[in-house]
Amino acid sequence: MNTNCPCGGTDHGASPWAVRMAAAAHENTAFRSAVWTGSFLQLTLMHIPPCGEIGLECHPETDQFVRVEEGCALVCMGQCREHLDFRCRLTAGDAVLIPKGYWHNICNASDRAPLKVSSLYGPPKHPKGTRHCTQEDAVHTEY
Repeated sequence: MNTNCPCGGTDHGASPWAVRMAAAAHENTAFRSAVWTGSFLQLTLMHIPPCGEIGLECHPETDQFVRVEEGCALVCMGQCREHLDFRCRLTAGDAVLIPKGYWHNICNASDRAPLKVSSLYGPPKHPKGTRHCTQEDAVHTEY
């Protein structure tokens, strides 16, 4: 967990919590912020800069639901890292479900505006309160 990040925010889990998702995503400036971590689910918010990406990854034990809150995304995924045969574009309000064991990457399709996404993991992927200000922070904090 990167605790030196000045990006602000709190992990509200595992207490009941209601949120205006679009507003929370809009305000998030960190690459990744865990905002609710329960026993079986985790909600993170992500800020992907113009032309940026999450980076190719695979979660062998975690299903994932990703919703675009702002911007335009290109999603690529497949069962092996060399063959990402599922591709789609998403805009605000669209979502994609990523089964455990699938390689995937989500790219910001805009060269002007950040991509804001919310991501729900089951079971939780990151330690409670995880906050990565930048993608570099995330890469250096592998679990």
